[in-house]
Amino acid sequence: MRMVALIVASALFMQNLDSTVVTTALPAMARSFDVSPVSMNIVVTSYLVSLAAFIPASGWIADRLGAREVFRAAIVVFTLASVLCGAASGLGELVAARVLQGIGGAMMVPVGRLLLLRSVRKSELLQAMSWLTVPALLGPVIGPPLGGLLVTTLSWHWIFGINVPIGIAGVTMVSLFIRADGPGAPGHFDLWGQVLASATMVGLIIGGSSFGKGALPPLPAAGLMAMGLIAGLGYLLHARSHPHPLLDLGLLRIPTFALSVLSGSLFRIGIGALPFLLPLMLQLGFGLSPLRSGLITFVSAAGALIMKPVARPLLHRYGFRTVLAANGGIAVVFVALVAAFRPAWPAPALYAALLAGGFFRSLQFTAYNTIAYADIPAARMSQATSLYSTLQQLSLTLGVTVGAAVLAGAAALGGRAHPGLADYSVAFLFVAAIMLPAAPLALRLPRSAGSEMSGHHATGPR
Repeated sequence: MRMVALIVASALFMQNLDSTVVTTALPAMARSFDVSPVSMNIVVTSYLVSLAAFIPASGWIADRLGAREVFRAAIVVFTLASVLCGAASGLGELVAARVLQGIGGAMMVPVGRLLLLRSVRKSELLQAMSWLTVPALLGPVIGPPLGGLLVTTLSWHWIFGINVPIGIAGVTMVSLFIRADGPGAPGHFDLWGQVLASATMVGLIIGGSSFGKGALPPLPAAGLMAMGLIAGLGYLLHARSHPHPLLDLGLLRIPTFALSVLSGSLFRIGIGALPFLLPLMLQLGFGLSPLRSGLITFVSAAGALIMKPVARPLLHRYGFRTVLAANGGIAVVFVALVAAFRPAWPAPALYAALLAGGFFRSLQFTAYNTIAYADIPAARMSQATSLYSTLQQLSLTLGVTVGAAVLAGAAALGGRAHPGLADYSVAFLFVAAIMLPAAPLALRLPRSAGSEMSGHHATGPR
């Protein structure tokens, strides 16, 4: 079990690291290609478009070709695309390689999670999921300082080179330690569902991230989001009449899955805003260098590492319902506490707050990602991973959008051309308020929810 979890976690870490390390190198890439830095936004956008378009199809493809084969091929595609990115001599070549990289990433993460779910018993799933939570939190905080270090000391090409040894090791380990599951017969591919789901994802994610990062002017970004909403409505109508829709919304009738989606999405909106807001506040509000800012934010990743050995004992003793409710409230407090950060704070106080916040956020993620699959039948596991990955990506992107919108709105109301520390405080408090309902929603779970996974009152009445 541990080996499978480590293999999938390594692939997840590679994708999360790559997604954040690239943004640090965009100015250096622009100078290398002799183009405007603004035009380099297409490097990020092309990857997101490709990723968003193919995530919904990942479950069907895994069922059709075999999860192990798809996962291994996805690592190969992602690694080769990384080599092509590093070797690109022009912007067009780089964008094409990033599209290919997005296709690999769209298959790699949800199919890797599916492999893990099929490889472990439910009693082992909690421990396995705790391994997956750490790289998901490590990537966004390691990426910016590592990217800055590589660009400063070597060149931007090396930010893609770090994926190569991870990818080679991943392919080797998959071949040696993960059993082949063989192709299945998932039925006819839902082509219209793919078109509508892709349009929904592309519109909402690209439109939303453009609001957050300024990749597009406001009007085109709003148009993309409107397109995504219309396509999403179209998919809802399509899924109601299709016998085997690409994304099975009927899974939301399973209480533990629905609760993890609803409560978890609210929580992820706040967490999605943190990697966007915190580095900006430290660099623009505190006046710190990108490297020093990255080293401070890295402390939250250390909190995630500390969480791993204590997740199972806590959930064994108190159960998913109590931990999700109590820990969720504590995690919100630590997000709101960031609003009080000021340059005069002593460094140990900053580190302690970020370390504790990383611990509680990581525990919450582990609990959500585990309880989601507590009652999913084995035959519907691939559909569950596709739907969960799709909604997870949407909520994290929405966090960036909300954080950026509140930050800009607070500055405008204060008559400031650029956000000040007070505006960052408003943004952190706002996203904390969005996260707040997630904790009481968890109380809707029965006390015995996920007992087979946690061991909490496992022999008691269900």
